[in-house]
Amino acid sequence: MKNPVVHALATGAVLVGAIAATNAALPDATTNPLRVSMVALPGNGSGFLGAVEVTVTNTSRHTVRLPQWQLPSESPEARQFTVARDGEPVPYEGPLIKRGLPQASDFAILRPGETRRAVVDLTATYDLARSGDYLVTFNMPLQHASLSNGRMLRQGNGLPMTARSETLRLWVDGNDQLGAQRTEAVNAKKPGAGGTVVNGVTYKSCSTTQIDTLGSAISSARGYSENGKGYLNAGTVGARYSTWFGAYTSQRYTTARQHFAAIDTAMDQGNGEVTINCGCNQSYYAYVYPTRPYEIFVCRAFWNAPLTGTDSKAGTLIHEMSHFNAVAGTDDVVYGQTGARNLAATNPAAALDNADNHEYFAENTPAQN
Repeated sequence: MKNPVVHALATGAVLVGAIAATNAALPDATTNPLRVSMVALPGNGSGFLGAVEVTVTNTSRHTVRLPQWQLPSESPEARQFTVARDGEPVPYEGPLIKRGLPQASDFAILRPGETRRAVVDLTATYDLARSGDYLVTFNMPLQHASLSNGRMLRQGNGLPMTARSETLRLWVDGNDQLGAQRTEAVNAKKPGAGGTVVNGVTYKSCSTTQIDTLGSAISSARGYSENGKGYLNAGTVGARYSTWFGAYTSQRYTTARQHFAAIDTAMDQGNGEVTINCGCNQSYYAYVYPTRPYEIFVCRAFWNAPLTGTDSKAGTLIHEMSHFNAVAGTDDVVYGQTGARNLAATNPAAALDNADNHEYFAENTPAQN
């Protein structure tokens, strides 16, 4: 049994949105002050066991304030990397979380010149067990990030800047140890058995009152998905579509139609396939693991949300259902109605990949044709 052998091409750092790296200290409207670099770490001996060290440095003269989940972490709470093997994307298997507006306690501070480092085990959220040529990039949108002079870290089109490293190329030869690690990780993440089935939906760690509330939310979510599917099947191209999915093209419209057909089919399952887990005590609305359909973990913000309307219980279930790779495979590019509208206006393809755009299209509040 041999250890996997890795060959890593040296990687530097890149400033996304910067005119020139040497000018990074100037707080102009196009400069991203965060420099990101990444290196592969060997395991015991010379083998690569899936760990990378990511370094983020504030190169400006101003303090940077950003949500903590946008920094590299040993326990990532977002899809922070893009990973490909032999030219094919490797699916992300970590949590995708619906969040509200970040509160003061959610922010991290990087002072001028300050560096944050984190060692991230990629095998916890990506399947690296197969031999091949891997390309790994740290790639994190910086929504709500700002400088101490009040400037938000936005591109010229209003979308968030991105903290991005140069791509690290890894050739992994042999999967003995990574394969063993992978089996352990997959087994640890398998949904547990049990739960209570009520009206065709499985509930875990939910009280009777919570099950009653969720039953109403599921019914309303099914109404949302049916309505969204019907709108798109009818070929309607009104303000509702353009607000949340941007300028019309037949290809993008077809994608939106397919997404809502899949969301509606998934929501309508009635033999216990859909599982709602009430065991989350985090401040978020909800989260899912995209490769584990159809279990949705609902959290504290969910219970305070209205049944229907903007950022509602029913809309949250649409948001989370869209994340599953078996449904629409959406990401969390931006959060909130303002961010989702701007995404649709400036990057319609990204809007079709954003879960909040699907939620707001379904909620349709305020109502549009």
